[in-house]
Amino acid sequence: MLETDCISTYEPSLLQVYKKNSHILRKFAIRLTGCNSYAEDIVQEAFFRLPSSPKMPLSPKAKLSYIFQIVRNLSIDHHRKQSLIKKNICFKEADVAIDNASPEVKYSDTSTLNQIDIALAELPARTRYVFEQHRVHGVAQKDIARELNVSNTLVNFMVRDALAHCCKALE
Repeated sequence: MLETDCISTYEPSLLQVYKKNSHILRKFAIRLTGCNSYAEDIVQEAFFRLPSSPKMPLSPKAKLSYIFQIVRNLSIDHHRKQSLIKKNICFKEADVAIDNASPEVKYSDTSTLNQIDIALAELPARTRYVFEQHRVHGVAQKDIARELNVSNTLVNFMVRDALAHCCKALE
């Protein structure tokens, strides 16, 4: 598809609002993400989402607000993705050493596990229990919530807080 074909699918007034305010959208995305390159990607992704937007008989100001909302939502998605990646990287460092690993690797892994054990010991008993049940024993959060007679959200927050505490201890 040619670029002109692609642009022809855009609502003309929405495209004009985007073009006129793209520098402001970029600055907004930079503030939300803290990174120029991610901001550029987000603003570009917002551009590609414009053709699927509903036809809006709104003022240019309302259309700009709509585009800002797209950029905001994309920035939130980016933040969530980065947080998930960071969590996974943090706990990959805590993987247990395999039997044929070098003594240095075994020592490093043992040290990491000791740090996590100390960090878990610093947590409130219920938070530690929830974390161990979910992350070590694989019990579903809803089952833990039912067992403790608390909300699923509270269990989710306790797991998140314990994970953050462990990651902080590993830094």
